Amino acid sequence: MPGSPVPSTNLKKKVCCKMQVLISAEQIKQRVEELGKIITAHYKDQPLTIVCLMNGAMPFAADLMRAVDLPLWYDSFAVSSYVNTRSTGELKVRSALKLPVKDRHILLVDDVLDTGFTLKCIIRDFTNMGTASIKSCVLLNKNVGDKLFVDPDWVGFEIADEFVVGYGLDYNEEYRNLPYIGVLNKD
Repeated sequence: MPGSPVPSTNLKKKVCCKMQVLISAEQIKQRVEELGKIITAHYKDQPLTIVCLMNGAMPFAADLMRAVDLPLWYDSFAVSSYVNTRSTGELKVRSALKLPVKDRHILLVDDVLDTGFTLKCIIRDFTNMGTASIKSCVLLNKNVGDKLFVDPDWVGFEIADEFVVGYGLDYNEEYRNLPYIGVLNKD
């Protein structure tokens, strides 16, 4: 149930935290199905390439591509602009695309949109590669005031500017496997 505290124990570090459930697994499932229908209707019968921004968006992208009823290609692209809970202001590319994007309709799938810096950089680079079109879908759009760089085309959930984990989102590579999205509060 959203808003319910859930105890979480990190056995490696022997740290106990309280997790406030922000978005339940059922809410995520329902919203992903809705987004799949919207994206299917938007692209109609055009072939689509879904590009997942790794690592955090992996569960979202996997569920979303199963909800999209279109012929599609899938690729992933590892980028990072965060260390711990802070943005570095620099985009680090950790892996390259395997599929061509030229003349393809691209849907970038990301986990969290803060300022839009990461998406802006990737959209610019992919546009320069000659995509037929490029859109974005983010699981979470954080309310951080004005978006400095780009707004997403589709959003799973609007959330406050809190540090969240679960459903692919991590804190130092932990908590990604939670089926819900929660706010991590250290005791």
